[in-house]
Order: sequence, then C-alpha cells, then structure tokens
Amino acid sequence: MDKKKYGFLGNIPLLIVEICVLFIAVGIMVVVVTMTSEVNHKEIDEEKIRINDKVVNKEPADGDETEAKDKEEEEETANYRNIALFGVDARDGELGRGTRSDTIMIASINQDTQEIKLISVFRDTYLNLSNDTYNKCNSAYAQGGPEQAINMLNMNLDLAITDYVTIGFSGLMDAVDALGGIEVEVTDAEISHLNNYQLCMAEELGVDYTPVEKSGRQLLNGMQATAYCRIRYTKGDDFRRAERQREVLAAMMEKAHGASIGTLTDMVNSVLPQVETSLDVNEILSVLGSASGYHVTESDGFPFEGARAGANVGSKGSCVIPVDLEENVRQLHQVLYPEERYVPSNQVHKINEEIREQTGEYLQ
Repeated sequence: MDKKKYGFLGNIPLLIVEICVLFIAVGIMVVVVTMTSEVNHKEIDEEKIRINDKVVNKEPADGDETEAKDKEEEEETANYRNIALFGVDARDGELGRGTRSDTIMIASINQDTQEIKLISVFRDTYLNLSNDTYNKCNSAYAQGGPEQAINMLNMNLDLAITDYVTIGFSGLMDAVDALGGIEVEVTDAEISHLNNYQLCMAEELGVDYTPVEKSGRQLLNGMQATAYCRIRYTKGDDFRRAERQREVLAAMMEKAHGASIGTLTDMVNSVLPQVETSLDVNEILSVLGSASGYHVTESDGFPFEGARAGANVGSKGSCVIPVDLEENVRQLHQVLYPEERYVPSNQVHKINEEIREQTGEYLQ
C-alpha cells in the first residue's frame, strides 16, 4: 500500500467543515450557546474585506431600467446570509494564516424560509487570489488567512461575505461515534480504498480499526465514515469525493434529528475546540434563530459540471479551470437566489478574460 497516497493528514475532508452547518440543522441552539466559550473568536478587519462594486451597488446605472433591476436584485438577496466555511490541516491547532484551506465552502442561509444551501468551491480551482495573482484558490488562506480567502470568494464570485468559520481536522471521528455511527451505502469499488484509508489513520493515530467487509447499506463508525468521505480514486475522482461527503453529512443530520441532548452535547464537544470564527455569541444566536426549522435543501460544487475542465497549468500543477467564469457565477447566483436574473460584474469579466489568457494553451 502507498501510504503517501492514502495519508490521513494530507487533506481535510469537506465534511468537517459541513459539521458547523449541522449545528444549525439539528436544533441544539441551547447546547451550542452554553459552549460558545470553547470557540476561538477572531474579529475580522472589515476594512480589509473587499466586495466588488456591483455587489454593493456602486456601479453607475445605465438609465432607470438598469437602476430598477439593481434594486430588485438587492431586495431578492436581502434576506440571505452567506458564511464562508474553511477546513485546514491544523495538526498543531493553528487555524489561521500559513495553512492551506483544503476545504472551502459557502453556506447560504435564507433567513425567511430557514433553507440552507451548501456550495463547495473545489480547492484546486484556478482563480484570482484577490491580489491579482492566479493560482489554486486554496492558496489564498495560506497567504493571508481568512480575510484573504473571503476576499478571494467575494472577488471571483460576486459575493459579499463578511463572516467565516474555520475548522481543523480533528473531531470528525468522535462526532460520528457520538451519534452511534451513521448508515451509508458502500459499493464494491469503494471497499479497498476505504480500508486503506482506515489502515493509515489507525497507524498514525495509534488505534485499532474495523475493516469494512461487504458492500451495501450499513452502519459505519467514525473512522469508517471519515475514510469513506475521503475516497477519491474511484470513478469521478475528487468530484465524486465531494458527493460522498455530502452523503455522509445527510446521514449525520438524519441521525442527529432523533438523538438525545446528551448525544448531541458529546458531538458538539468533539468539534468546538477545533473551531475559529468571526461570529460572536449574539451573531451565533442570530444565525441559529429557530434552529429546529433549518434544513439543507441543495448542495453543489463550483465550478459547476459542464462548465469546468482539468488541466496541468505549468508549475502550478493540476488545476480545475472554470472555462467560463461568468457563466459559472451566473449559475451560482441562480442556485443561491432562485429569482435572480444575474449579470456578473465587470470585475468577474476581467478575471474571466485573464483566466482564459493564462490557461488557454493548457486546455488545448
């Protein structure tokens, strides 16, 4: 077995970041509030947060019709709150600058309907890092911490994110175990990879593991579930891996809805010490609101299927290319705000042209 290929600590599963959304979905506001002292709170310097002119309605309108359209778009998005979610390889407990965000996600919360939409931004996506240099988007967090990573999302995707949650790798296995395991459908092709990941995790952590021996729907413990959501070597590669992670999230949410307060408390305790966020207690209460009513209605990955390509971009290695960033941004806003008829900003247009110029030769 190639331990480098299956190394546990090299990459962070998307699911770890999604757990923070789980707190909203399972109706445990009281438990969370009593534990907010466990969360590392970090103020964001709002002067450093960059939002494209169009998004803050600073671009000049071309006549009354355009001005009315801009106002209508603003009203449609007013009741949504977008929060950036990051997962980092925090072996030493450091959750800030200096570590790549192996997981990047946007949680879009409709505060009227209590619907949550999850959009994962593939970590190898070739984008502007918010400083007019282009690379894999997970480099932004390493260079400038959450502020630069938020700016990267806002600049490339025409968003107005000002808050974030960052989570380290530890806690996922304990969270699943605290729920008593979760039910997942495992295929024949996934079994060997799942067990290889388990073996490496067990060796690195100095613990035992239980191999998965059959395919089909079955109860997975914490280590098995973590290994499952990390599989990336079957058909679909990293994109299919993201789908597995969402399957595990759904299974956790289903199990958590019927769990006792004691079980949920154990699960939350497993994760909160590895959390850093710009949200303070009052903001957490505001986001949680009527916690039991929140539910995830949609999840997807950016760039979208059919509008992305893979290519080795010189020294930057294998990247996911948004072949038409403007079309991807239009589709993103359609997913987040169903009534929106969105036209990307001039900034997104410029970035799109630059991506085409820098990657065109590698896509041929």
